[in-house]
Amino acid sequence: MEYVNIFIKSVFVDNMIFAFFLGMCSYLAVSKTVKTSLGLGVAVTFVLCVTVPVNWIINRYLLAPGALAWLSPKLADVDLTFLSLIVFIATIAAIVQIVEMVVERYSPSLYNSLGIFLPLIAVNCAVMGGSLFMQERNYSNLGEVFAFALGSGGGWLLAITAIAALREKLRYSHIPPALKGVGITFIITGLMGLAFMGFMGIDL
Repeated sequence: MEYVNIFIKSVFVDNMIFAFFLGMCSYLAVSKTVKTSLGLGVAVTFVLCVTVPVNWIINRYLLAPGALAWLSPKLADVDLTFLSLIVFIATIAAIVQIVEMVVERYSPSLYNSLGIFLPLIAVNCAVMGGSLFMQERNYSNLGEVFAFALGSGGGWLLAITAIAALREKLRYSHIPPALKGVGITFIITGLMGLAFMGFMGIDL
């Protein structure tokens, strides 16, 4: 049940886009069509589901204070937390490179649609934020970490797909010229963020 709570909270209450505004660059630039947004959202979710658990293992057994005690009692006082950012970024970059090669091999059309934004998943702050939140919240096992990663990715996927669907519909709407494009997207994102605040009342 705890895993379900973590998942639901990550999707709706602590949504990466609407609660923390992480990953906004890709969210705004790629969300012009549902197909492209769905592809990028799935890729980001996959990267989160792989990198967050891997970074949790690295943090728990190598970087956290006293994490090296399993190697030797003499290393019990070693604290490598200062290396977290570098190690997390390296892990994310490696996984993103693998995802990019797989997408290019099996879905060239999606690869061409995503363009530069596929390799930019490596610097997507939502992906990095997932690892940092994982470290901050100090989850006790891999099950909780995976539920959090899946929920965070699912929330980001939900956000970018929803805004893409709305933007497709907006093409047939009469929007003032000054608000066309990114302007109206920001307004809708703010309204969606306010709507998602209603989920904060869920008792988990």
